[in-house]
Amino acid sequence: MRYTSPTTVDEARSLLAEHPGSRVFAGATDLVPQMRSGRPAPPVLVDLKKIAQLMSVTHENGQWTIGAATPTANLTRNHDFTAMFPGLSEAMGLIGSDQIQNRSSLGGNLANASPAADSVPAMIANGVQAVIATADGTRTVPVAEIVTGPGRTSLADGEFIVEFTLADTPADTSDAYLRMIPRTEMDIAIVGSAVRLTVSDNIITDATVVLGAVAPTAVTVPDAGAALIGAAINAGQIDDSALNTLADAASAACDPIDDKRGTVAYRRRVAGVLTRRAAATAVERAQNGA
Repeated sequence: MRYTSPTTVDEARSLLAEHPGSRVFAGATDLVPQMRSGRPAPPVLVDLKKIAQLMSVTHENGQWTIGAATPTANLTRNHDFTAMFPGLSEAMGLIGSDQIQNRSSLGGNLANASPAADSVPAMIANGVQAVIATADGTRTVPVAEIVTGPGRTSLADGEFIVEFTLADTPADTSDAYLRMIPRTEMDIAIVGSAVRLTVSDNIITDATVVLGAVAPTAVTVPDAGAALIGAAINAGQIDDSALNTLADAASAACDPIDDKRGTVAYRRRVAGVLTRRAAATAVERAQNGA
């Protein structure tokens, strides 16, 4: 196995074209354990962290551009980013330990294609776009279109994620992410729920709900978002009937597995409870400007 560390996107693209079956990595926090567990080693490993574009974070003209290999710790420590996207920042802050977060990245968390990836529901809820290096240029697609199943993505051989883009949130808009794990720390979610919504004159005018770890891929739940739109906010609380409909829609959208970490019935129940709580947190943040 050969290790390479290109310094430009073009150099990485050329290496992948010359060595079919090679793999890129940004932090190797998933790759190394996979190889140690017996997965075949690729002929060439391409380390993306030496490419400046993939390690940068910029905010210009109402848009954030985040290098796909940027350590998640760099974003959770970024006050402006966390203030604008608290739910997405929360999700990134749940990836492994503090040490892992100094290596882990949004690109890696997405491309690893785990159904339980914490950052993916929050990215989808915030409309994040992925810029992908192709054989002869780039293409941009919604994050929701990247993962096609456990361990599978829509990326062609030789393609890799260069960066992510997301627009500033509109006024009175915020998000939240919650997950349930069997242990208190450093475990894989059995359910994750991301909610982003907008509140205007004490009425929810827009809402998106995305669930993780309850199906082969992250699940956007239109019925759950619709349950919130038009709901009244009284004394900072969402109308109970809307919350009940929201929870039912979230539970119904689940297609989980039944294993030692949680039964199907339990995961469905938890999905409804977490989504109610995430929605309440998102409303509080939207109304308080945080």
